[in-house]
Amino acid sequence: MKTHLLGKHGPLVSEVGFGAMGISDFYASSAKRDDAEGVATIQAALDSGITLLNTGDFYGMGHNETIVGKAIAGRREQAIVSVKFGALRDPKGGWLGHDSRPAALKNFVAYSLQRLGVDYIDIYEPARLDPHVPIEDTVGAISELIQDGTVRYLGLSEVNPDIIRRAHAVHPVAALEIEYALSTRFIEREILGVCRELGIGIVAYGALSRGLLSGAVDGNFEPGDFRAFTPRFKGADLETNLALVKILTELAQSKNCTPAQLAIAWVLAQGDDIVPLIGTSRRERLQENLGALTVALTPWDLELLGSTFPEGAFQGARYPLSAMHGLPH
Repeated sequence: MKTHLLGKHGPLVSEVGFGAMGISDFYASSAKRDDAEGVATIQAALDSGITLLNTGDFYGMGHNETIVGKAIAGRREQAIVSVKFGALRDPKGGWLGHDSRPAALKNFVAYSLQRLGVDYIDIYEPARLDPHVPIEDTVGAISELIQDGTVRYLGLSEVNPDIIRRAHAVHPVAALEIEYALSTRFIEREILGVCRELGIGIVAYGALSRGLLSGAVDGNFEPGDFRAFTPRFKGADLETNLALVKILTELAQSKNCTPAQLAIAWVLAQGDDIVPLIGTSRRERLQENLGALTVALTPWDLELLGSTFPEGAFQGARYPLSAMHGLPH
């Protein structure tokens, strides 16, 4: 496992990170939580050399942080823990908006420290932009937490170039967490360039487009799976996307790898400042995805993949339309 700095202002991290969300929430498998397997999967990620662990305080309403905490107990020094905050949920898991007020985030971080069982959080970031709170106020409060040692680095998530620049002017931003994949390339238009100009690393979630690029999705989802409400996985959009995944699968076969491995390898090849997250709740899937590290892509391979799956080739919004408000796209 290679390591490199996360941008110019962040910690030394592994070339891929681990996304813990699916252990607790949003997919059908999350409704059948297997906490022991979740802990074992995170520990297997650490054993493989992965250091960056990505979670959110609203994943399972704190459940995910508890699982991460159990997994890193006794091996805190191996983990760079990134936590998103601010998304508000009701007892049934519904969404109530976002809160990034300074007092609120200091309250959130106190609870996260307890659930994780740690003295500090490595990267702390608002999950979404709070339209009612200037980003300067939010970043200023996180800067205070950095000064007192509660947090080590500032992160951002799913924000546009203007917000990135405003935040960075208050305190150096270590990383922007944002969706990036062969199927989701909008950051290449402007966001990626701004981050590179400012020395901000990219933590790329959705490298498999929520399983679409693995070739294992057919549009039949069990209750509790949010993909059933996402345009990318419905109707004519899904038909178009599955045809593209078939092409990806054929290209993967020519490289003697799986489509998931090829998709992750493509993200890895976009630059050392980009760290794709491997999101899974089971050890066997983790091991398959780690096979991406051995997939060598030539300049010709990259040209072929880039031209076969240009921006806009995959159809449908990446979130339910109600959740797309305010997101860069």
